Amino acid sequence: MFGIGPLELVVIAIVAVLVFGPDRLPEFARTAGRLLRQVRQMVNNAQNDLRNELGPEYADLELQDLNPKNFVRKHLLDPIEDEVKSVSEMSDNTPQRLPAGAKPPFDPEST
Repeated sequence: MFGIGPLELVVIAIVAVLVFGPDRLPEFARTAGRLLRQVRQMVNNAQNDLRNELGPEYADLELQDLNPKNFVRKHLLDPIEDEVKSVSEMSDNTPQRLPAGAKPPFDPEST
């Protein structure tokens, strides 16, 4: 969570108890929870408004897709990986050897 490990979380809790005191800490935690819930609701509303304004073409829009790394991976690298898979699947179909003495196929238009 936000790059915070368990040890840092314990240190933050101890500092919070020292700064706010054990009497005010539950009230502060409730207020922080409400604030987090309101921020999450505002983000969800903004995302829904953005989807509604952009139209049905962007109904599957995710905010994570707007991150440049995810955008490049989704639109540039995924098609390459699909092509590599299809090429590797085609290479699995090794051509059949002709029996001894059989003439190879000839296409007069290719010469």
